[in-house]
Amino acid sequence: MKLLYTSVNPMLVGNVRNLVENAGIEVRMKNEYAQGGIGDLSPLDAWPELWVVDDADYDRAMQIIDSITADEDATPWVCERCGEQNDASFDYCWNCQGERA
Repeated sequence: MKLLYTSVNPMLVGNVRNLVENAGIEVRMKNEYAQGGIGDLSPLDAWPELWVVDDADYDRAMQIIDSITADEDATPWVCERCGEQNDASFDYCWNCQGERA
């Protein structure tokens, strides 16, 4: 087993888990409920972790993870309708709900 992904946010780890499992890759979660132990455990030791079961699937799983995190550096866009700046992940303007051009 190899560690694929970890984050302080269990929702992000769960999302990555869903995407990797939908690709037919078997994974296991560790520390899923460990955040309640912070204080007795160091915070980093309590982060949820996603592990790939078969080491042969590691590279393919990492490609999936890389593809979803590749857009983090995308540039924001400006709404043509109201001129508001929007995050690159938005398809509609947060201010006026105008569609991205």
